[in-house]
Amino acid sequence: MKNVKIFSLGIAMLITFLSFGQEPSTSELAKQKTITGIVSDRIGPLPGVNVLVKGTTRATQTDFDGKYSIMAQKGESLVFQYIGMKTQEVKVDNSNTINVKMEDDSATLSEVVVVAQGYSRKRKSTVAQTRSNLSNANVTQSLQGKVAGVQINHSSGTPGATKVVIRGNSSLKTNTKPLYIVDGVPMKEEEFKSINPNDINTVNVLKDTAATSLYGNSASNGAIVIQTKTGVQQNLSKSEMQKRIKEIDKTTTPIVIEPNNEDYESFVENAFESPKSAPLSTFSIDVDNASYTNVRRFINNGQAVPKDAVRVEEMVNFFKYQYPQPTGEHPFSINTEYSECPWNKDNKLVRIGLQGKDIATDNLPASNLVFLIDVSGSMADMNKLPLLKESFKVLVAQLRADDKIAIVVYAGAAGLVLPPTSGKEKKTIIDALDQLQSGGSTAGGAGIQLAYKTAEENFIKGGNNRVILATDGDFNVGASSDSDMKTLIEEKRKSGVFLTCLGYGMGNYKDSKLETLADKGNGNYAYIDNIQEANRFLGKEFKGSMFAIAKDVKIQIEFNPTHVKAYRLIGYENRKLRPEDFKNDAIDAGELGSGHTVTALYEIIPTNTKSDFFVDTDALKYTKVEPSKTKFNDELATIKFRYKKPDGSKSIEMVQVIDNKVNALDSASNGFKFSTAVAWFGLKLRDSKLVTNKSSSDIKKLAREGLAFDEDGYKAEFIRLVEAVN
Repeated sequence: MKNVKIFSLGIAMLITFLSFGQEPSTSELAKQKTITGIVSDRIGPLPGVNVLVKGTTRATQTDFDGKYSIMAQKGESLVFQYIGMKTQEVKVDNSNTINVKMEDDSATLSEVVVVAQGYSRKRKSTVAQTRSNLSNANVTQSLQGKVAGVQINHSSGTPGATKVVIRGNSSLKTNTKPLYIVDGVPMKEEEFKSINPNDINTVNVLKDTAATSLYGNSASNGAIVIQTKTGVQQNLSKSEMQKRIKEIDKTTTPIVIEPNNEDYESFVENAFESPKSAPLSTFSIDVDNASYTNVRRFINNGQAVPKDAVRVEEMVNFFKYQYPQPTGEHPFSINTEYSECPWNKDNKLVRIGLQGKDIATDNLPASNLVFLIDVSGSMADMNKLPLLKESFKVLVAQLRADDKIAIVVYAGAAGLVLPPTSGKEKKTIIDALDQLQSGGSTAGGAGIQLAYKTAEENFIKGGNNRVILATDGDFNVGASSDSDMKTLIEEKRKSGVFLTCLGYGMGNYKDSKLETLADKGNGNYAYIDNIQEANRFLGKEFKGSMFAIAKDVKIQIEFNPTHVKAYRLIGYENRKLRPEDFKNDAIDAGELGSGHTVTALYEIIPTNTKSDFFVDTDALKYTKVEPSKTKFNDELATIKFRYKKPDGSKSIEMVQVIDNKVNALDSASNGFKFSTAVAWFGLKLRDSKLVTNKSSSDIKKLAREGLAFDEDGYKAEFIRLVEAVN
């Protein structure tokens, strides 16, 4: 369902149906009131619906969430129009709210015709026209936003970066594209893109049976049919048409749809290590989950997932597991489980889980929050600044009177648009958000400087002091490189101000920068791909996302060579630390929020097990240990944790032993099965060379076996993602 909604994010629906009536007089204007509401269809909120006051030129459109606002007076009628839906007319009464549910129009023709001077929609005998033209840079840009029900994603004109998806027929595979017909002849996508819009006479967009009845299954994702002004129409026979389509399929390299200007940090997955030569494995916890929502975005959009966009630990930690609450003096409980590895049948898996203490909202410290919002030109898209505003409103709803909010924005320069304001002044805060507009370059460094300065000037001792940065990460003025940002944030974290990074958008999304900022700024990082994710991260999980109960949390594990030939940490590649960093309190590590869970998995090659993934070294002369002489035969490993209190500077250590007692996978906990299935899927997406079995059906089966405690349906949604990937 989500992939159908997402079609509207990359485009602004620019269709306005004009009716030529008399505008109201001054006295009539005084009678008008603001009418608001939500327009939806059977799927959910519907963006891009035309809303007009009948008999006037007053018109608007629904936004990302299907919301609209228009001036009208009692007795007037609102007309709701959307191609493919039945037009609805509702009379304004005493209420200021009108919600409408649109219905599919079975009588509507599935053909949309774009003509050189504009476009027309054919419905029975009526034709609605607008005043627009096709004189943009290329044909795909010309169609952008001109045809309702069609999504055209493109990035900087790069070959292979354009994709057309027909509403209700969204692609689930990277090689499904519409069929292009120019002057009666099937054409390659590259040839289609090269057409000069000024040469176009008409463009027909066909979908569903209207496309397949003419061109067969090759047009199952729709067909775009162009007739040029100078070309001669060729009426190919059915066999000639199919022959030409087959020739194109043979000569066309399948296009991997990857936004060409998105940045991801490259890394090599962890290899197996011997406990003899590398006795200690040390890493920082990671509560970020941006990678999972970003991966979800790619899959729902029918796009190939870039390998480096997949960080397995962030996928695993997106989900919550049923670990017990801590009962002692420490702010989190430690939980371990040892079972079988499903992707390499002779190996085992160790799961380590932390459960942060869930603090009641009334007992949380007061917050000093600074919203740092990117309003540069790159944030103009519907899934960037407009979505960002709605997201922050979710967070504002959680605020209390003791909390303070300030808003800093940056584009070509940085500025304070809202001084620190009490959380009870929600209307003032929301009004400030609503007034934000995008434009200009991106002075990210200057914005960060001002945001931290504002946070420091209003610092609450013992409180929750945090900068919340929301951006697509496209810094291009001042300090902008990853290393510049890293240096800046490392300096700023000394102030005691935490950092949360929220990523938005696609096409030029800079994941590498935002991850760097969060990692180095005592912070966390999430990717907001839709309003549902905003509700989850900033609403339902507000406490875990915004209130740290422990910082600089590190884990160090020592495996017993009596039982372990080799081990490897699954994920956490950019969170690994040196053994000596574990006790060094100057080394930064991850934070743990109220109620948060953190999960890590180790894959184990038991002793006396042959493996193609690890070649043991010869026995060492001075470190050789005879298994029969050790007194730790019952121990698989010893695990240590270090953490600091949110306002502390000295770390506290915890130690726990993992017994050498392996359970069959069938009898493992639901949480073990599901977290393992998520890690397995992440390794598949990364095309890991250390995984023998990459069967989606086996991953799905294990996830279903572990499906429990899924009140909000996130785990069920994961299973649907697995189904969408071969």
